[in-house]
Amino acid sequence: MKRNSPPNKNKNKKVILISNDDGIRSEGIKELAKALKRVGDVYIVAPDRERSAASHSLTLHRPLRVEEVGPRMFAVDGTPTDCVTLAVNGILPVRPDIVVSGINKGGNLGEDVSYSGTVSAAMEGTLLGIPSVAISLVSREKFDFSRAANFAARLVRHIFRMGLPKDTLLNVNVPAVKDIKGYRITTQGKRFFSDVVVEKVDPRGKKYYWIGGDMERWEGGRDADFYAVSKGYISITPIHLDMTNYLSMDELQRWNIR
Repeated sequence: MKRNSPPNKNKNKKVILISNDDGIRSEGIKELAKALKRVGDVYIVAPDRERSAASHSLTLHRPLRVEEVGPRMFAVDGTPTDCVTLAVNGILPVRPDIVVSGINKGGNLGEDVSYSGTVSAAMEGTLLGIPSVAISLVSREKFDFSRAANFAARLVRHIFRMGLPKDTLLNVNVPAVKDIKGYRITTQGKRFFSDVVVEKVDPRGKKYYWIGGDMERWEGGRDADFYAVSKGYISITPIHLDMTNYLSMDELQRWNIR
């Protein structure tokens, strides 16, 4: 695709790439862009429709279409990972200084990071060597993205000053409360569901299934993302791309596979 957006004329101004998995028309991405325009030059490259739970999928079996829907706004008929890859390697006239994904409509806590398209967009940015953040609003109704957007602007400013650890992205979850107490650096908790797969029967007598269920409980203690959000704190969890379980290395080295 031809890079027809004007390049950044102010070399001292940072370039911010925004993406998500709720789609380019979501309220969360609009609020995020509004807040981050106070911090740098914003480009939006996001799916043309909702792509929730797309995980880190990349489209390889068909061509991707890109539509410029506004100034520095591009809709892609692909996944969040596609969006970041295309933005960095084809659409943007300059390499972004940071990737910010969100604001997701709903939390991305615990093992959600394995399924979330929002987190995967930030993961792709990290794989490309760009500091990246995923931000979500932990709510099921009455979505007011303003507090999450304002915190995202503060966080991005801080990252521009301090940077991020190598191969590490930040997964940020903002509680939907009026009086946020502050933020906590957290670990990834684990949740347990009831009725993960629900079986139904259609009017013709054929079975069909819904994947999903209600959370019964979570584990992780006071350091976990779940705990911080439940107490009114913003959770910031550092996610490392190297998923090697180093604690198990010695045990596995003792194996004698025959």
